[in-house]
Amino acid sequence: MAPELTILIYAALLAFVQFALYAVPGVLQMGIGYAAGPRDEERLPTGIAGRLRRAYYNHLETVPLFAIAVIVLVITGKTSSTTVLTAQIYLAARILYVPAYASGLPWLRSLIWTVATGAIVFLLVLAVA
Repeated sequence: MAPELTILIYAALLAFVQFALYAVPGVLQMGIGYAAGPRDEERLPTGIAGRLRRAYYNHLETVPLFAIAVIVLVITGKTSSTTVLTAQIYLAARILYVPAYASGLPWLRSLIWTVATGAIVFLLVLAVA
């Protein structure tokens, strides 16, 4: 399997980790009754639980774009040591994004997001080059 595909799988697994990180404190904050019910009235967690939720949803927004880049690179045979390194940078940045967002560090969080997003853009450019 291409290393980029392995990194894509790790990015998908990161989504599950992030879900657990926000779901547990979110349920504790909003109550088990609300979590088990139909949630007709939307309640959003606040504080760290809310930041972890937003980091999770941000990750879900970027993974499809990363997946497109990786899949096109692999299918077209355009993988290289550069694409592997760029995919690793994306994953590392996404991992670092979670504690940066949870701790409320706005500039650092934005810088990390920019690195991860830049990695996706770079991979997409390489895919069509």
